[in-house]
Amino acid sequence: MSHLLTIDSETHPLVFSTGDTLLEILANHGRAPESPCAGKGTCGKCRVRILHGELSPPTEEEERHLTREERGQGLRLSCQATPLGDVHLSLLEAKSQVHDILTDGEMPEIDLAPWIAKRVITLTPEALKSGRSHEALIEGALNAPLDPEEPALLASLATSLHSGEITAICAGDRILGLESGNTYDQLYGIAVDIGTTTVVAALIDLTSGQEMGCESAISPQKEYGLDVLSRIDFVRREETGLRTLQEAMVTCLNELTQSLAHQARINATHIYEISIAANATMMHLLLGVDTHAIGRSPFATVFSRSQYLPATTIGLKLAPFARLYCLPGVSSYIGADIVAGIEVSQLAKGKKNRLLIDMGTNCELVLAKAGTLTACSCAAGPALEGMNISCGMRAAEGAIQDVTMESGTITVDVIGGKTPTGICGSGILAAISEISRTGLMAKTGRLKKAADLTGDAAAFAPFLIEENGKRAVAIASGPQKIIITQDDIRQVQLAKGAILSGIHSLLESMEITMEALDEVIIAGQFGAHLSVESLMGIGLLPRNLAGKIRYIGNASKTGARICLLSKKIRTEMEMVATQVHYIELATKKGYERLFTRCLSFSETLEAPRPRSRCA
Repeated sequence: MSHLLTIDSETHPLVFSTGDTLLEILANHGRAPESPCAGKGTCGKCRVRILHGELSPPTEEEERHLTREERGQGLRLSCQATPLGDVHLSLLEAKSQVHDILTDGEMPEIDLAPWIAKRVITLTPEALKSGRSHEALIEGALNAPLDPEEPALLASLATSLHSGEITAICAGDRILGLESGNTYDQLYGIAVDIGTTTVVAALIDLTSGQEMGCESAISPQKEYGLDVLSRIDFVRREETGLRTLQEAMVTCLNELTQSLAHQARINATHIYEISIAANATMMHLLLGVDTHAIGRSPFATVFSRSQYLPATTIGLKLAPFARLYCLPGVSSYIGADIVAGIEVSQLAKGKKNRLLIDMGTNCELVLAKAGTLTACSCAAGPALEGMNISCGMRAAEGAIQDVTMESGTITVDVIGGKTPTGICGSGILAAISEISRTGLMAKTGRLKKAADLTGDAAAFAPFLIEENGKRAVAIASGPQKIIITQDDIRQVQLAKGAILSGIHSLLESMEITMEALDEVIIAGQFGAHLSVESLMGIGLLPRNLAGKIRYIGNASKTGARICLLSKKIRTEMEMVATQVHYIELATKKGYERLFTRCLSFSETLEAPRPRSRCA
């Protein structure tokens, strides 16, 4: 039996059948609130307010995450509540919320020589009247073969020879397609970074190398899981899961492309190549390749090399003979986004000891010692992106992104300068760094009692509160109180332990010390908002490295861009991907002991002694 779900302030109700939870119904219509736990009821984030309608009774998970007062106000967890009839509700998460998505990145110097190029030829009236086939005329004039695998080429052959002037679109030494007239100066590409959380696309002029515009969006796949594991699980559970996730991403890319073309006042049919950097799971989902192998031991990818195929293969709406280039990856944990970061930072070049850190739900680390590359991946968890945190949210308007505690006063910096509605990853780290510095917590991460505070710390005693029987620090007030709980500190502590133990493991494997690092390079969305002081304050990096840290921004998008613009870079990147040695932390001897030591919020941690390779 069908029922109607009406969202407050919207005119068109959603039709659903009984049996599904509110989260499932909203997800089926692209309206689901964020659910970091993928609908298991453990995060308490997917809240909605019921205005009218009968639903299943509150579950234990709802009673744990929602106070009696909140339940009395109609709040429910959408993943736990099942409608028993028509429902009228309001979404607490604003769909119009402006997210602070990192789009810029450091751009290395390159020689402009794109893989895609145009050549203009003029056929004489005699040649056009000769009776020779169109393909013979074109191949003879260009001294290059037509691509026999390009499905749109024959159609362009039939329509482009009405005049003597013709523009050929070439990929390397092959002809992809033809256009009537001289369109030489209309040659564009799209560079894309597909992250787990965000999607960034830039329109690139392939004749000048200039970026003509950039658009970004929250990943549409978040409706089906906020991390790669939950999306892999969605593909496994749902018969049409793989197609659903692929179509969601392709639709997003088409919308971003059309928006870029409209803003630049160009025709999308003059976009001939799209270059994409992404982690292994996102790349498999984009191409419609089952992720089953990535989600279970031995966690192997179906493919890791670069892919080059017609863009129409997955439904991208560009030029009819446009090509899709997927950057190469290394393994299931070190994807094309990290290979892009290696190339953009020029990590493999020179003789220095350099560490690349890409922080996010998963933190990827690559250490270069005189050009030799070793990498590992740490499950940092969603805390660094604001998820699994009691008042956490993404970096968007209303999110606290920085915290300062001085002389008994707490000052917050809010994205957009608005009233705080939550706290994002950089704000969480800044807050915990300050909580540690001011002495409100021990190096173990345990919050102290207000009565035990002494000296300057005593001035912050009013901010120490009890929340559900546990200690917390009140950071700011807004529509609701913004707090850092003991559980929040624990989440960050686990992330910090994972990352720091990964760094030490790489250093040990390469037989160098932390002090011997010449440079620490930080890439990615999260790193852009992260201050050096926060890194040092939680003990993630020692203070003597402060002057050696460099931020390179969205290296994934930049890597996709330079692949559009340089055949040499494309070749280099494919070679670098084969030279990265990956180490699995879980199998490393003594790793659990190292991880435990790295949980401390001490500002310094004595590095393990490098072990001889023959030990």
